[in-house]
Amino acid sequence: MVTHYPTKRSVLVPTLLYAQDEVGFLSDEVIQEIAGRLELTVLDVRNVISYYSMLTTKPRGKYNVQVCTNIACMLRGGEELLAHCRKTLGVEHKHTTEDGRFSLEEVECIGACSWAPAIQVNYDFHENLTVEKLDKVLDGYKK
Repeated sequence: MVTHYPTKRSVLVPTLLYAQDEVGFLSDEVIQEIAGRLELTVLDVRNVISYYSMLTTKPRGKYNVQVCTNIACMLRGGEELLAHCRKTLGVEHKHTTEDGRFSLEEVECIGACSWAPAIQVNYDFHENLTVEKLDKVLDGYKK
């Protein structure tokens, strides 16, 4: 991917996403490898990882459910959706179900304010949700 970007640093986020999809999370070994290949420090790479909620240094479930509770989503039911996910999935923020299928995260913003409340599951957005619609979304991933 390096040849598609103006500098090696520009390819960092796509490379991290690719590695995370392959390995499941960004381990110390993966971070060191990427830093070396892109001629960056490990600290540079870790700083980028800590900025983006979609990047993680800990294993997650097969489906990472991110519930937005920022102001637009909060005003339209985001906190209710988060509480419903906690109850339905039986896990708290940044935890994974025992079967490894779902992880749950409360996130600050997923950029879907016009369609609030919204969640993101892996790379899929689900907007204008109600508890009933959320149940259908989660059931789809369970199947």
